Parts: sequence; structure tokens; C-alpha cells
Amino acid sequence: MLRPLKNIFQPQDYPNLVVGLESPDDAAVWRVDETRALVVTTDFFTPIVDDPYAYGAIAAANSLSDVYAMGGVPFLALNIAALPPNLPYDMMSEILRGGAEKSREAGVVIAGGHTIQDKEPKYGLVVLGWVDLRRMFTKGGACPGDALVLSKPLGFGVTTTALKRDLARSEDVEEAISWMMRLNRLAAEIGSEVGVRCATDVTGFSLLGHGLEMATSSGVGLRLVFERIPFLKGARAYAEQWTFPGGASDNRLFFGGRVRFAPEIDEANQMLLFDPQTSGGLLMAVPTDRLDTLLTLAKDREQPLWVIGEVIEGSGIEVV
Repeated sequence: MLRPLKNIFQPQDYPNLVVGLESPDDAAVWRVDETRALVVTTDFFTPIVDDPYAYGAIAAANSLSDVYAMGGVPFLALNIAALPPNLPYDMMSEILRGGAEKSREAGVVIAGGHTIQDKEPKYGLVVLGWVDLRRMFTKGGACPGDALVLSKPLGFGVTTTALKRDLARSEDVEEAISWMMRLNRLAAEIGSEVGVRCATDVTGFSLLGHGLEMATSSGVGLRLVFERIPFLKGARAYAEQWTFPGGASDNRLFFGGRVRFAPEIDEANQMLLFDPQTSGGLLMAVPTDRLDTLLTLAKDREQPLWVIGEVIEGSGIEVV
């Protein structure tokens, strides 16, 4: 889909474009001086939960996450919204309020935006941020021996699809919403402080898809330990009911050939690792000599982190 753009915009013609179309990273990065760059990203999607305020807040957190995934600090945003003309005003207002209050929590000002009419609601943000080029995260740069650290559990896709099918328990939906609304700001700050340089956020391509992007960009393989991977409390039960969104099968079809599973990991658990996430956590490759410091800082600041595997020599991902 992006091939026509690549044929028009050649990287050598834009030397200040540090991260662009040729990279699988989470946002575009434009150098403004020797040490500082502008991070630019956008994202929006249809509702995944029933509460309009939570939907707006999740959409904003998801949009902001791509800046955090580059090690940046967001500061400015614009709304992008497509809203049905018959949608009650209170619902429209709550969507925008949710996005605005989550942005304010992040230290970001929403300075305007653009809205059109559409049959189904869609909402998100264009986000600008600053990043120190000497401390920027990319998907490349993981080295064999690095620990793989995740900042949010998995299971958002399978749980919210269960909600759409009227199969989800209210407590499971509330747990998913609380995690999806959580900013990746603190995880990114801690990672930057200890010298992490390789990270991504886990979103629509799933843990395995985004992990493979990291592995391919770095020229390494990843080993994940299934029992260390955190999941929402109801995720396994919904996986057994096969309430996966369509993107999970797409992810498995596209990425599955480069993933090796231990025989004891059954199909439902395999699919949980292909489950698309909305506003998922950061996946960071952390040098082992900095891991203890990272975990100590995270504990002191009440930032959950899970060590779920390691970077290895080779290619692809093995799940043991």
C-alpha cells in the first residue's frame, strides 16, 4: 500500500527525515538540530467499548503511545473524528472529553482538529512530540542477551470482542479498559533513564507481529517464555470461546511462518499471542546490565513490568 509513496519520496532527498517510510518504526522523526527531533504520528479507530468517555480516552492513549514508543515526549495534538449526524450530542461530547482529559494527563494540549460525518464513529489524534536523538528508541538495536520487558498484559482484543458478542463479564471489561486507558509515559521514561534504545508498542499486529518487526530490524531472534507473559484475567476463557477479532487470524496468517511454538502450547494460547491489542504496552529490549535498575525504578514508581523472554541469535520468534 505504501509502495507508491516510496517511489515518490526517496530517503536521500530528505536527510533530516531520520525515521520515515523505509523503517517499520512507530512514528516519523524529523531532525531539527544536532540533538533534537520532532516526532509525528496519527491513529484513530472505531469504538471498542460501549462507554463513550472511555472510548475517547483509550483512543487518545493509543495515539500518544507511538510517541512514547520512540522515546519521545508528546506536547501537541489535533483531534481526528468521524461522527454520525444522528449520534446524540452527549455521546459526541463524552468522546472528545475523554480524549482531551487523557491528553491533558499526558501534558499535551489539543489545539483543534478536523471532523467529518460518517456512518460509524471514528476518533483519534495527530500527535507531535520531541525526542532527544541520543536517547531515541527504535525497533532496531536489540542485541543477543537483552531481556525482553513488557509493560501491559495481553488480551484486549479477545476481551473487547467478547464484549461485542455479549459474552464478556463486566469485571473483565473494566480490567481491559483500565489498562487500555493507561499511558505508556512512565514506562518510556524509565526505559529512557536506564539507556534502553530498542522498543515498540504492542498494538494491532499483536505481540508476535510487533516482536517480529523488532527482531527483523535488529537482525536477531526472540525467545518468549509463555508462562511469564501476563494476560487479563478473563483472556484464556474468552480464547477458549474463540472470541478473537478478525485481525488475530490475519496476524497468524502473515506472521505465523516465522514463529515456532513449543508442543505444549495449545492453539488457544498461541492465538492469544496473535491477538491484536489496542493501546497495548511497550515491549523493550533491555541490556542485562541495566535490567535490575529498570525493575527497581519501575517498582519504586509503581509501573508494572514483566520480563517475558530474551533476545537470541538467529531469526524469528520461538515461544517456549
